[in-house]
Amino acid sequence: MSLPERALPFDDDKLHEECGCFGVWGHADAAAVTALGLHALQHRGQEAAGIVSLDGGRFLSHRAIGLVDDDFSKRSVIEALPGQAAVGHVRYSTTGASELRNVQPLFADYAFGGLAIAHNGNLTNAMALKKRLVNDGSLFQSTSDTEVLVHLIARSHRQDVVERMTDALFQIEGAWSLVALSADALIGVRDPLGIRPLVLGKLGSAWVLASETVALDIMGAELVRDIDPGEIVIIDDQGPRSLHPFREQPQRFCVFEYVYFARPDSVLEKRGVYEVRKRIGEELAKESPVEADLVVPVPDSGVPSALGFAQASGIPFELGIIRNHYVGRTFIEPTDHIRHLGVKLKHNANRSLIEGKRVVLVDDSIVRGTTSTKIVEMMRAAGASEVHMRIASPPTTHSCFYGVDTPERGKLLAARYDVAEMAKLIGVDSLAFLSIDGLYRAAGEPGRDRTTPQFCDACFTGDYPTPLRDAVNRGEGEALHATPATQPVAEPVA
Repeated sequence: MSLPERALPFDDDKLHEECGCFGVWGHADAAAVTALGLHALQHRGQEAAGIVSLDGGRFLSHRAIGLVDDDFSKRSVIEALPGQAAVGHVRYSTTGASELRNVQPLFADYAFGGLAIAHNGNLTNAMALKKRLVNDGSLFQSTSDTEVLVHLIARSHRQDVVERMTDALFQIEGAWSLVALSADALIGVRDPLGIRPLVLGKLGSAWVLASETVALDIMGAELVRDIDPGEIVIIDDQGPRSLHPFREQPQRFCVFEYVYFARPDSVLEKRGVYEVRKRIGEELAKESPVEADLVVPVPDSGVPSALGFAQASGIPFELGIIRNHYVGRTFIEPTDHIRHLGVKLKHNANRSLIEGKRVVLVDDSIVRGTTSTKIVEMMRAAGASEVHMRIASPPTTHSCFYGVDTPERGKLLAARYDVAEMAKLIGVDSLAFLSIDGLYRAAGEPGRDRTTPQFCDACFTGDYPTPLRDAVNRGEGEALHATPATQPVAEPVA
C-alpha cells in the first residue's frame, strides 16, 4: 500500500474519523449498493474496507486494505458477492493494527449459523474482557476490540442470534453502533447513550442501515429515522421490528460529529451538520470578535464555520488557502526533505488575497498545534499583516476513548498550555476558541446542562459518560474521570 495520508505531518495533527457501517436487506444488487454506501462514508475511515453478502444461506466476503475505490469498483469483486443482503465497513484503526485480519466486517460460524459484524465505536472494557475470555480458552484471530463481541456471542447460552447479541451487549462498556448480518436478518444496534450515529433508510422495497444519511443520499434512499439509543432493530422479509432491552438513559451523542467528523451534507439526530457548523461560526464571531480584512477557512472542515463567522461579523469570506486534493495515499513515497515541507504538500496560500491583509483563520480544532503553526507561518510568508485564529470548538484537552483516534493527553496542546500560551506558540496575533455553551447553542440547545449534559463532550470537558476500565487498568486513571453517578451503559431493563 502507498503511504497513507495520516503519515504526512499535516494530517497527523487532526483527530481522525472512527469507522463507517452500512447494511442492506432485500435488494437484488446488495453488494453494489453497499459499495456505493461505503463510498459516501469514506471520510469515516480510509485504511480498509470490507463487504460480506448473503446469498441463499451462503456468506461471501471480500476485505481489502485501502480505499473503497481501490478494490470495490472492480466488477469482478462485486460479481463475486451475490445476494440480496450485505453489510459493509470502512475502517480507521483506533484499536488494533492496520492489517487485513482486523478489517471488518468480522465473520464467524456459530451453532445457530453465520454472523457478520461491522462496528463503529470503541469498547472501553475490551482488554479486560479479552483477558477473561483468553483465560477461559478463547482464541483471538485479530487485535480488534470488535472480536470481543464475537466471542461473547459464542459463549452465550441464549437461544437465537438477537438474544445472544443482547447478552453480549450487556457485558460491554463504551460506544458502539453495530450493523450485523445473520442468515435470517439484518440487525442494527446503538449503545444506550447513543454516542455513535446510526440511521435507518428505505430504498424501494429494501431497507438500509448506515452511519450517516449521506450513504442514503448517494443511492436515492429515503431517510426513515435515526436508530434510537439502546435500540436493536431487526430487519427481515417482513420489514423492521425493534427491541429496547436496555434501561433508558439521557442521550450523550458525540458533539464532535457536528464539529468535524460527519460530512457536512449529513443530517444526524434531526440536525443538519452544515447548518450546525455555520451557527458555530456565528457563535464564534459573537463571542470573539476581531477587526480584520478577510475570513479564511482552513480547508476543508473550516469552511462552513468560516462562512458563519464572516456573515455574522460582516468581514469578507475568501479562499485564502487552496487545497491540493490530489495528494494523499497515492502520493509518491516522500523523501525526508519533502516530508519536512509537510503542510505545503496539501495547502498553499493564495498570496494575491493575503498580502497586506489582516486575516482571521477559522479551523475546526487544535490538536497538537503543529498544523496551526505551519498555517500561520504560511500566512506570514504570503505577506499577511496580522494573523488571528478562531477555533470552531472548545480546547481539546482530553483524549477520546469512544472510537476516535486521539493523541494521548500529554500530546494535546490545550492540555499543557492556556490560550495565551498557545497563541504565542502558534505565532498568531490573537487566538480564541468557541465556548462549550456556544457549541451547545449552535447545536440547538440553550447551553450545556452541567447536571445532565446533552452530548458527549469528554474531549473538551473530561466528563466521560461511561466507565473507562481499560484506560484505568493501563494507569491512565489519574488523567481521566467518568461521571460518578454513571451506571454501565448496557444495564438491562428491570
